[in-house]
Amino acid sequence: MTEPTNLVSFSSFGNHEWIESYQQACLSKRNDATVDAYLRILRQFTEWVAKRPGHNKHFLPEYLTTTVAEGYLAFLKDQGYSVSHRQRVKSVLNQFCQWLIDEKEAIKRNPMRGIEIKAQQTLAPRVLSPDQRFVLRNLVEKADDLRGKALFALGYWAGCRVSDVSHLLIEHTHVGPKIGWLHVGYKGEKFRDIDLLNEARRPLHDYLQHGGRDTTSSYVFTSQRSSHLTEDGIHTWFRTLKRHANHEEWDLIADLSFHDLRHDFAHRAREAGWSLEEVAYYLGHVTMKGTPAIQTTVRYTQVSRAHVKEKLKLLKG
Repeated sequence: MTEPTNLVSFSSFGNHEWIESYQQACLSKRNDATVDAYLRILRQFTEWVAKRPGHNKHFLPEYLTTTVAEGYLAFLKDQGYSVSHRQRVKSVLNQFCQWLIDEKEAIKRNPMRGIEIKAQQTLAPRVLSPDQRFVLRNLVEKADDLRGKALFALGYWAGCRVSDVSHLLIEHTHVGPKIGWLHVGYKGEKFRDIDLLNEARRPLHDYLQHGGRDTTSSYVFTSQRSSHLTEDGIHTWFRTLKRHANHEEWDLIADLSFHDLRHDFAHRAREAGWSLEEVAYYLGHVTMKGTPAIQTTVRYTQVSRAHVKEKLKLLKG
């Protein structure tokens, strides 16, 4: 079994003029990162629409129906995109379609209206099995990708959020041949300084020295498509990594996400003897007052049925 392929790359199907006009009319006051995200979503969507049966590989606003909108969101779900990403896509497309109605009179009804994306049930934070850890680490090791090795290391060996990694700045990265620490915490601007294990420091140092990153960028992880590697870009990289798994490996890791690496780090830290306060600090679980948010960390490190089952074997009468 293999995961479905990624979205096709952008090429012109008659959508360029519509997107460019929308950009000039509605996105001129947005920051560069937001504009880039909007354009990427619109290009991927309109190209997908152009390739639907009966559209002759062209995009026209008249093709925008509720059926098309629902079909695209279902396609994203099948591709493994998160609820939050699909909600973001829905919001962008809703604004684009409303512009087509109000300013261009190109369509009469907003096809996004009435479409609901059900919130994903909150699941207990995941603890990876030894086999899952082995498969992921083996896939990373075999890949000829210094950037990917560094991305994985920061999730698996440093418990970083995807936002920590995506927005990590060079000026906040202090990594050498023997020492390494980071100033991270983009989400909610809850910054903290964390020291790195050698397993995290070495891949990051190798990437910075030999990974071919854009040295003119202020960000650590760069991309040809944006000012830096976006959070969606990191999720895409992780899905791509998993697609190199064979059938047996795929069954073990198919539903894992990059964020699961952070959950697993918390569990391994607790197993290594870290206190809840220490885990909370390292992961950036802090209150507005700067104190450790223990309740959040407890959720990340809660026990599982399998864990308790193993402990039952140690019970003596």
